[in-house]
Amino acid sequence: MKQERAVTVLEVGGAIVDRETVYRQPVHIVLEGPSIVRLGEGAYAAQPGEVVVRRWRKLDRIAIPGLVNVHGHAAMTLLRGAGDDLPLMVWLQERIFPMEARLTRECVYWGTQLACWEMLLSGTTAYADMYMMMDAAAEAVAESGMRALLSIGLAGTDPAVQAEKLRESRAFVQAWHGALDGRIQVALGPHAPYTCPEPFLTQIADLAAELGVGIQIHLSETRGEVDQFLAQEGLTPIGLAERAGLFRVPTLAAHCVHATQNDIEILRAHDVRVAHNPQSNLKLGSGIMPLGQMLSRGVTVGLGTDGAASNNNLDMFEELRLAATLHKGVNEDATAVDAATAFALATEWGARALFMPEGFGTLRPGAPCDIVLLDAHSPHFAPSHDLLSDVVYAAGADDVRDVIVAGEWVMQNREPTALDTERIRYEARRLKDVLTGHTSSSNVES
Repeated sequence: MKQERAVTVLEVGGAIVDRETVYRQPVHIVLEGPSIVRLGEGAYAAQPGEVVVRRWRKLDRIAIPGLVNVHGHAAMTLLRGAGDDLPLMVWLQERIFPMEARLTRECVYWGTQLACWEMLLSGTTAYADMYMMMDAAAEAVAESGMRALLSIGLAGTDPAVQAEKLRESRAFVQAWHGALDGRIQVALGPHAPYTCPEPFLTQIADLAAELGVGIQIHLSETRGEVDQFLAQEGLTPIGLAERAGLFRVPTLAAHCVHATQNDIEILRAHDVRVAHNPQSNLKLGSGIMPLGQMLSRGVTVGLGTDGAASNNNLDMFEELRLAATLHKGVNEDATAVDAATAFALATEWGARALFMPEGFGTLRPGAPCDIVLLDAHSPHFAPSHDLLSDVVYAAGADDVRDVIVAGEWVMQNREPTALDTERIRYEARRLKDVLTGHTSSSNVES
């Protein structure tokens, strides 16, 4: 006798499974625990042994895989708008670093909760985060129900400081890597070659190899950074990272705006994943990453927002549309990045960039049940000649209605199920005074 299996059935008005498979008619998605068992058009018909324990009928929704934000600094939501319209290094040294010196664990916790709320509203189910006091960030994301790849930002030239940072990172990996049934993963986070001397980068790679975790790092973000390394080392930052041995462990490289042809070959040869952050790079005047060249050479690329201090939002629908349109204009080629490619950057390829297993970022059988439901009655889906194009070029965060992660509802009708949004809003306004050095709380609304 076949053993009975408890399943959940989600019925929706249409679905985008991945960049190649689109259902424009009602679809049933069968879930077992946190994973998708199967899906298909039409009404659900039970298979032998299946017992339906929950049935969700959402025919006014369109299902897509959860969006994946492959680069950011979540708690920097508290620094949003604090240093706009400045070049990267001026922005960092004169505005961001002084405010970050006042950060407390409480700031990181509430700033991360604010980021999770914002990301859920735009359909993000998994994201990468590199910052400080990351135990507080881990607690915040754990409560949100989202997935995250978390890293303590590592920087410093003093050997004592470096040793303490490595000790802190080791403890963080041991405490959080694989926690909550794998919802939280940990990587080591050297900030950049200009803040981490080469011997320190090698030590970080050694520790990552020992602990069996990956690395995320900023590389070749600005032309000035690249020119400086070429003058001092005869290598680009990507070349120096290779020489330091960083790429012998899985690596996610953020930005790579000024990657040379040789750099792209290095990235390809070592299977380095790249975070493309088009909006942040434009806003800071850093330039435009050679996306087409990377994709044509087989480099895995995902999309990221970067932190809210340099974007200034965490809306992956904006990144999705911008990635699809920006490179058309730059290359004067309307076929440069088509809708299917842009969608993959924000879903399946983004999941791969975060070192997730095969199937993440899709609605295929065997994939995790990370689903975003869009409002099928939105004007963005009328008359809908091409549903995938509608999502990439027309839809926005305001079309997101519900979010499911690992088979659990984490947002319903635009209300997070586990976040106290009123408290988050209050704390963000209160902590603004901490970061600016003010003691008055007169700007906090009741």
